[in-house]
Amino acid sequence: MFKRFVPPGRRGTAAAAVAAVAALLATAQPVAAADTPAAPLSDAFGDAAREYDVPRDLLVAVGYGETRLDDHDGLPSQARGYGVMHLVSNPTHQTLALAAEETGLPAAELRQDTAANIRGGAAVLRAYADELGLSAAERDDLGAWYEAVARYSGARDDAAARLYADAVYDLLERGIHASADGGGTVTVAPRPVDPDRGRYASVDLGVFSEDYPAARWVPASSANYQTGRSQEISAVVIHVTQGSYAGTISWFQNPESQVSAHYVIRSSDGEVTQMVRDQDTAWHARSGNAYSIGIEHEGWVDDPAWFTDSLYRSSAALTRHLTERYGIPRDREHILGHVEVPGNDHTDPGPNWDWDYYMQLVGGDAGDPAPPLDFDAYPDLASGATGPEVEALQYLLNQHGYGAGEVDGDFGPRTEEAVRAFQAVVGLSPSGQVDQRTWTALLAAGATPLLSEGSTGEAVSRLQRALTAALGEPVSVDGIFGPETDAAVRAYQDSRGLDVDGAVGPETWGALQSGS
Repeated sequence: MFKRFVPPGRRGTAAAAVAAVAALLATAQPVAAADTPAAPLSDAFGDAAREYDVPRDLLVAVGYGETRLDDHDGLPSQARGYGVMHLVSNPTHQTLALAAEETGLPAAELRQDTAANIRGGAAVLRAYADELGLSAAERDDLGAWYEAVARYSGARDDAAARLYADAVYDLLERGIHASADGGGTVTVAPRPVDPDRGRYASVDLGVFSEDYPAARWVPASSANYQTGRSQEISAVVIHVTQGSYAGTISWFQNPESQVSAHYVIRSSDGEVTQMVRDQDTAWHARSGNAYSIGIEHEGWVDDPAWFTDSLYRSSAALTRHLTERYGIPRDREHILGHVEVPGNDHTDPGPNWDWDYYMQLVGGDAGDPAPPLDFDAYPDLASGATGPEVEALQYLLNQHGYGAGEVDGDFGPRTEEAVRAFQAVVGLSPSGQVDQRTWTALLAAGATPLLSEGSTGEAVSRLQRALTAALGEPVSVDGIFGPETDAAVRAYQDSRGLDVDGAVGPETWGALQSGS
């Protein structure tokens, strides 16, 4: 199976949110048999593209828009889509079954094997092109695939489908450069494209929200929310979609899903779509539904690449508007993560959500001042432990959305539950006990900027704390990446079998954040 891919450029211009559906396209390659070694990802796109006569770059753009070319280890999205091409299996959208029919491959292989999944995505696009009657010459024209791409979205209305396809063609014009863990890249060169929108050319995209004029209005199925409210609006709940923007909008329009949120925000540029009116009760947070407004953010909790500056700024502008309109205090007791709402079993927004930055943008209070976080050693902790290290543990868990409760230095049941939730998300054994690996992952959690000698700032301090825990030796925490930190990074890289270059990039951050 291919390793996960980390998209390179994730920061865009801050957008005054407008919303609808984001999805991207790509080209593919044929897939090797299950018993042969997997080809590099770029080769898989090329092979599938040739086999099914689908433009390779179109195939890549679709996949990149759906998943950032990340297969998420075969786990399904919220809409039950699988793999880098997001082959879907839900009551109203069945691209996984169509891919199985067209390729002759079993559904299990299409879900789990990336090369097979790419081949399946190419086969689905080609099947749609054949239904549209595209000739061989037309299939060579990127612009002629527009309606096939719109159909691939699975959107239940034409406006959402057009927004999805427009996003794919925007990717083709801007180009793609995605770096793979373990080496290699997938690229699409930027070029002008003139899409033939066909039946979508006359679709009206001018329907905007009455509650938040910067957002588009694309209503959820009436089967997925309750009209009216039983309590006053007093909180905002932050979610992560566990899928693409377009797929989430489509899923909330699906009457079988029985879920919804008030707003959905796109990662690439911060566009916003409202799907449930503020005064109606969306089904997003169980016990919190009656009194809260839910905001879904495109992405996956384990991949910080989705949390762009545009997404943060657009979401913060929306939250600021909601707090003003409904008199909601701008603090962390009223602006919550899904994980913090009582009676919920979700972990979003997870450890990669930057609460400090978000609350700064909202213009609110991020909470009490941080307790001391810098120690010469980070001891093992378990239920019953007390002291300043427990305060640091509780504070960090709360900052990353794990709801450890009051920062009181008392390791009780709620702290233990939060530790277990964190451990499960980062792939550690959910023992509820804090060991060296848990400390390393927790101290390293957050944004992953490229750091090297000469770097400064809070990210460097976070790195220094994580290295102290990982190496079992104190590293001075001063926020300055000097010779001591460089030596510690190299020692860590060498001991974990990483490239020893002293630079802290995706590979080193990934190892630290997984507790290695």
